[in-house]
Amino acid sequence: MEEVSLKIEKPKTFCGIIGVYGTESASNYLYYGLNALQHRGQEAAGIVTRERAGEKTFFNVHKNTGLVTEVFRNDKILRDVLKGDAGIGHNRYSTTGSADNRKNVQPIVVNYRKGNLAIAHNGNLTNSRSLRDELTEGGTLFQTTTDTEIILHLIARSHGETVIDQVYEALQTIRGAFSLVILTDDQLIVARDPYGFRPLALGKLGDAFIAASETCAFDIIGAEYLRDVEPGEIVVINDDAVEKSEVKSIFLTDIPKKSHHCIFEYIYFSRPDSKIYGESVDKVRRKIGKGLAEESPIYNDEDERLVVISVPDSSNTATLGYVSQSVKMGIKARFEIGLIRSHYIGRTFIQPNQDARDLKVKMKFNTVKGVLKGRKVVIVDDSIVRGTTSKQLVKLIREAEPAEVHFRVSSPPIMHPCFYGMDFPSESELFANQFDGDIDRMTKELNVNSLSYLSLEKLLDSVPRNGRKDYCTACFSGEYPTEIELNSKEEFEASINETKV
Repeated sequence: MEEVSLKIEKPKTFCGIIGVYGTESASNYLYYGLNALQHRGQEAAGIVTRERAGEKTFFNVHKNTGLVTEVFRNDKILRDVLKGDAGIGHNRYSTTGSADNRKNVQPIVVNYRKGNLAIAHNGNLTNSRSLRDELTEGGTLFQTTTDTEIILHLIARSHGETVIDQVYEALQTIRGAFSLVILTDDQLIVARDPYGFRPLALGKLGDAFIAASETCAFDIIGAEYLRDVEPGEIVVINDDAVEKSEVKSIFLTDIPKKSHHCIFEYIYFSRPDSKIYGESVDKVRRKIGKGLAEESPIYNDEDERLVVISVPDSSNTATLGYVSQSVKMGIKARFEIGLIRSHYIGRTFIQPNQDARDLKVKMKFNTVKGVLKGRKVVIVDDSIVRGTTSKQLVKLIREAEPAEVHFRVSSPPIMHPCFYGMDFPSESELFANQFDGDIDRMTKELNVNSLSYLSLEKLLDSVPRNGRKDYCTACFSGEYPTEIELNSKEEFEASINETKV
């Protein structure tokens, strides 16, 4: 019998990060924060804390592959090993070939001429190959295959007078998407790239400060959300900041007039109970669902029973928006739990004598047949990536004998790969790209009565765009906000598989 992966085809972002400064038992807050950010990375987790003993400073480290609860299953690790009043944590996703390399697990820690230094990174550098080649030619020895280590070496080789000067110089050199937490002997440094691709929030925990990828990490430990770290901002948190309850900031140069936040964080990846880019994910996702209903309603006759179901759990909120707007438009529609998702299976299963693709979906989902039989069914999902799971879900729903099956997607067709930290496959593997965006052909391939995607225009109308706030939509439009360093997208994708966290 064969062991089969249970990874359902959804886009992944590579990391969740968190940092705390100025509170005893910092590791406990980092642990619970990482639990809240578990959806951002499920391959590995790690925590580094700073411990002061008289005039000496120590960095304590524990990290490994696995979920947060698996890596820190022994409470003695938090209590006896990870002592200290400041620290950083990281959840990690990996790409092909790097999942089993424990050296790649973050945070990464070094000791150099300025003391201890630890870093955790969410994003993807678009000039990592040239920087790695340059550093290697200069004698740098790499211990990992991650682009995060490049940032560490750039900091270490800088001739800046202070650590802040060195970090500033390093961040001026790198390109692409990066949200960072950096721990030194006497400060926590929080930074975000000039385009603000990935989310990063700043909060307060009593007198202490906290930074995290999403505000759901604040909620679980009772921290207060203050604001987002601005695009291009470097926030410095030290003892003086804690005492005065005020952080200091410096900004990178050449910050664009408008940000380019990853719009997919709103569509799928961030938790609905989080606030990212200064706005509630739940609020935005409901508005996206309403826009989808306005553009692509399904009407029913008086005697028809229209049922709208979500693909749990990520499309639940958009589905609620779709239903509420449909009702507002006079359509007799109601939200039903038509698919049940199992949360209790591992990452793999043993394949007996049945098609692996069928089992892959059936291990994750099952239908509530009484809800679906004989009814006109609308499936709402947040995205279609490769299309494999979508086809199998439709097949599963068809087995429940509905009258009709209609598919609605609360995002535009994904036509292009992401180079800024979202793990989309190559163009040739993308469902919409395979059919050149032809809706009729995709409808037939999915075996549904109709298929509609949310338009890019309606998506942009659904997200907050006040002031200098704007979004990266490259996966839909192919318009990348920054120059892609390598000669071809295929070469870039290969480099991600070689070097990505």
